[in-house]
Amino acid sequence: METIQSFLFSTFRISTSIVFVALCATVSHQAGLTNMAAESMMLTAALAGVIGSAVTQNLFLGLLIGAACAVLITLFLCFAAFVMKVDLYLMSISLNMALAGATVYVMFVTTGQKANTAAYFNSLQVPAFRLPLIEKIPFLGPVLSGHNGFTYLAWLMVIVVWFLIYKTKFGLRMRAVGQNPKAAESVGVNPRTVYTISFMLAGLIASLGGMFLSMGYQSFFIRDMTGGKGFIGMAAATIAGASPLASAVIAYIFGFADAITNYSKLVITDAQFLAALPYIITVALLLIFSALKKKAADTAHRKRRLMALERGEAQAS
Repeated sequence: METIQSFLFSTFRISTSIVFVALCATVSHQAGLTNMAAESMMLTAALAGVIGSAVTQNLFLGLLIGAACAVLITLFLCFAAFVMKVDLYLMSISLNMALAGATVYVMFVTTGQKANTAAYFNSLQVPAFRLPLIEKIPFLGPVLSGHNGFTYLAWLMVIVVWFLIYKTKFGLRMRAVGQNPKAAESVGVNPRTVYTISFMLAGLIASLGGMFLSMGYQSFFIRDMTGGKGFIGMAAATIAGASPLASAVIAYIFGFADAITNYSKLVITDAQFLAALPYIITVALLLIFSALKKKAADTAHRKRRLMALERGEAQAS
């Protein structure tokens, strides 16, 4: 029983950063664009948050600095893509590669180390919280209580993003631009403004995923610590059709697969295979979900055709 509880607790913890990135990608998808630069936003926020909190010895300022740096990267991406007309996806990939190197360079300049900041920066860490009523529930209590604050923020962010998209005026404009930018522009909505605000919000959400890794899961920055979670989150949002709730659910499924990898270390000793296992499982899940979506779409299409034929026969008779 304790092993199962520990495994589920680990699943929620590991999934936190993936949930944030999935929501980041969801916001961008709703505006009609794919955010492929989430990795760069996460890395920037992760390092900036650690340095900011260590220098100021203030947790809130550290989080604010990390989020601000991620948003600045987002604004640069928006300027390049929407003003200078650089290809958005090539620019996103370039930023991911550039920031992977730039964070290591900044870390080396400030600490003299290229692996992590643990020996130099005394970073502050977002604490874990125990839920007074929930922790007393049999079995579920130890699973849901005692998580880092970022994990509970991820749960809250699912609701916030859902409300933003479906219950606000900006959310309506964002969906309108995502579905037909020219039609939205014809009624006075500026697509470039919507794109920019959407990407800024996405960058802010992605920054939380990055800072969880360096100020929640760990208390220091590690080189390339995102480990491809930006792309896994993007895959979750794509499979979910940019639905906040479905994106979070699929993100937790991917986190479940990652947790399986961690527990497999007890029986599998091949380090290379273990490193590849989360991505192998992710690809397998992508194929399975895609096949299920295709089957559902084909079934719905056949039903529509059958109904159309039945209506035609009824009218003919």
